[in-house]
Parts: sequence; structure tokens; C-alpha cells
Amino acid sequence: MSKPLVRTGLDRLLAEDIHLLQGKRVGLICNASSITSDFRHAADVLAERDDVDLVQLFGPEHGIRGDAQDMISVVGENRDSITGLPLHSLYGRLESSLWPPDDLVSRLDVLVFDIQDVGARYYTYVYTMAHAMEVAGRVGVPLIVCDRPNPIGGLQVEGNVVGDEYRSFVGRFRLPNRHGMTAGELSAFFQGEEGIECEVTVVPLSGWERGMYFEATGLPWVLPSPNMPTVDTAVVYPGGCLFEGTLLSEGRGQTRPFEVCGAPYIHGQHWADAASEELHRAGYGGFHFRPLVFLPTFQKHQGDSCGGVQIHVTDRAMFHSLMSSVALLKAAWRLYPNQARWRTDTYEFVSDPIAIDLLDGSPALRHEIENDVPLQEIATRWDDERAGFDRLRERYLRYGKTSK
Repeated sequence: MSKPLVRTGLDRLLAEDIHLLQGKRVGLICNASSITSDFRHAADVLAERDDVDLVQLFGPEHGIRGDAQDMISVVGENRDSITGLPLHSLYGRLESSLWPPDDLVSRLDVLVFDIQDVGARYYTYVYTMAHAMEVAGRVGVPLIVCDRPNPIGGLQVEGNVVGDEYRSFVGRFRLPNRHGMTAGELSAFFQGEEGIECEVTVVPLSGWERGMYFEATGLPWVLPSPNMPTVDTAVVYPGGCLFEGTLLSEGRGQTRPFEVCGAPYIHGQHWADAASEELHRAGYGGFHFRPLVFLPTFQKHQGDSCGGVQIHVTDRAMFHSLMSSVALLKAAWRLYPNQARWRTDTYEFVSDPIAIDLLDGSPALRHEIENDVPLQEIATRWDDERAGFDRLRERYLRYGKTSK
């Protein structure tokens, strides 16, 4: 295996900054993606060291080893099956479980966060990091963030920002749908713009450039969650996650989640043509919607044959994930007005507002889809709402064209 072009914060912590942990009682927030460049899990590596006292593990949504599906409470596990260390879930049955208990954190000398994010505001791990910052700051324990690449690059920003009344675990802070930042950069943003008071040390990446997609880093890709199997999945996810706010399938229960979407009543070719025509007319490209039929093995429409499309990204630089999914949703509501429906059951601990409003951060997108508002008008709203974030974001970017 050739040496990766990029070194992660975890690799640098172990090789250069291990003094930050030596002789200390350490807690670790991690999951399946928390690996070194030679595929060793952070918990396993730290547990083997004689000079580090790893005493507590914390697992986010999907669990410490990544085996739990979305929105499945992780309860009943008090010990990690591999290291035997005490394990506390940060995704239980109640919203209060999303924060680590003060008494567990206060027993530590330092808390470490090391999880791969995917660059979209709905992905919950950066909020787990923020919650840990809040608790660690309150009890006086420093936090170390091992930075990792944004797998879909750090240049493009898409979407609007979350309104204050619509904050949730899929949009805790005023971030756009695609934020173009790393977890380390976001930790500084959360301190500076959200007022979280905590002593944070970011162990930065080396060799990462903002225009890099994950394949260019040379690092191994490990599923950070069960339905994020490839970098291609992450590329479409900033838009594809909107399907979670509907009764259309977002492709869970088959092998290409978020790239594939549809429902039993969908005619794939008609849907693909309608959405593609509107996108091309508005100047969007870099994609092809391929009609297909798929059979979900679990979750929405389990066991029912669904018509739909697979989103093939032909040019990542041109592709706009968010607008592509909005065009598909608009076409579904236009072609199937008596069948297309919003998801109304409890979503990420919240019953009201409904899921699509949480995902958009307002009710605006729901109304725009229902009323077939032109894509250009939606894009203008996003740009207006995001203008403040675009300016603030520049203050917290650690990596230029060439990171050091």
C-alpha cells in the first residue's frame, strides 16, 4: 500500500502529539471510521498503549462499530466488544442522550473526538462533537479534535441556513446543506459563532487541499454510517437526504442509498425526463438520471417494486446535489400530486415541525415544491439566506489551496 498523500489528525496525534494524552485519563468519541491510515481502530490503538490511560468510550448515532441503522437507539451495551472498555451511547431513546453525561466527562483529563464527517449539515456527528464541547467546557475538561478531510471537498457550498425555530439534530446550528468545512474548522465555528465555551485543540490534517475529494487523499474509506458506503454516496447526500423528509424511498434497503430514489407509483423515465429538463433549463449539469426499478429490502416500501432513478454524477465540479434532488421532488409532486407525500412521523426526536422542514431549516422548501416554484427563485432564496454564513466561514478555514 502506497503512503497516503494526506495525514489525518489521528495519525498525527499518534506520531507527533501523543504527549497530549500521555499519563492522562482519556475518553474517546469514535465509530467505525475512526481508523489510522493502516486500518487500525483508534480505540484499539490507544487501548494497547502503556503510556495512555484510555478509560471511557463514547459511541455516536449508529454505534461505536457502525452496526446500527439510522434513528435506531443504541442501548444496552456497556462495554466495547473488542477492547472491553466502558462504553456509553450518545444516541439513546431520548434527546437528552445526545449529550455525554457530566459525571462521566468530569472523570477524564482529556476527551478526544475522531469521526469522519461527510460535509452535509444533516450528518449528526459534528453535533455530537458540539455537544461534547458543551459538556467538556462546562466541567473543565479539554477536548481534542482529530481532523479528517471533508470527503466532498472544501470549496463548494450549497443551500440555505437553518432558522432558529427549526434547529434539531439534523441541523443544530446555522450551517448550509453543504458547508465545505472539516470537523476541526467547524469546532472553531461553533466556538466563535454559536458561543460554545470549551478548550479545544485541533490536530490538523497535513497535505489536504480544499479542492480534494476523498479519493485524492490516498486514505482508506470506511463507512462512517451503514448507508454511506462510498464517496459517490457522500457526493449526492447533501440533496439526497431531503428524501428522508418524504414517503419516497431514499434508496435504503438496497446497495446504492441516496444515489437511488423512487416509489411504487413512479414511472422512472417520466420522472427522470421532467427533472432533467428543468435542471438543464436552469443551467445545471454534471449528472444523468437513469431510470430503474429497485426493491427495498427494509425501511420505506420494503418488499415493493419501486420505479425511480439512479443519480449518476458525470462531473463533480458542475454537479449541484441539492438542486438536483429538489428538481426530482418538484417533478414528483407535479407528476403524482395525489400520491407524493411528506413524512409526518417523529424524526430525530422531533414530531413538530415535520421532517422536511427540519431538513430545510424552514417551511420554505416544502411550499416551493408544492407550488412548483422555479429553481432560479429557490436558488436566490438560498443565496440570500446563506450570504452571512459565506462571510463568516472564511474566518474559520484552516486549509488553503495547500495545507501545511
